[in-house]
Amino acid sequence: MAVKLRLMRMGKKKQPTYRVVAADSRKARNGRFIEVLGFYDPRRDPSVIEIDNDKAVGWLQNGAQPTERVEKLLKITGAWESFTGVASEAVVPAAATPAEEPVAEEAPVEEPVAEEAPVEEPVAEEAPVEEPVAEEAPADEAIEAAADEKEEA
Repeated sequence: MAVKLRLMRMGKKKQPTYRVVAADSRKARNGRFIEVLGFYDPRRDPSVIEIDNDKAVGWLQNGAQPTERVEKLLKITGAWESFTGVASEAVVPAAATPAEEPVAEEAPVEEPVAEEAPVEEPVAEEAPVEEPVAEEAPADEAIEAAADEKEEA
């Protein structure tokens, strides 16, 4: 039996919430499932993801295959990292975002140093800008020559 970790849609019309379940891959989306691992509510402002990481890792170790969306949710909750042992770049949960804001405040202090380097780059970029201007001059001369020919005729 091929087991998949996938989302099972719950809720009313136009107001979905999802359960993260371990189910036989041959069953329907909202059909019979083996075990509920957690839930996902995308409609709240910071979306709510609650997954039992121990159960999820247990299923992954036994060969269950997560769908793409469930894999992303597992990366967010940290279950995927504990399964693979490799730290991955995941979307930071809302709770961790305020802790990173002081780091963002330190970055503007370092920005003047970073701004000095780009000042040198536009100087190098200005030279190619002058070349198209030089190319436009022959075109202007060709237009003037054509206008002179019309005047003569």
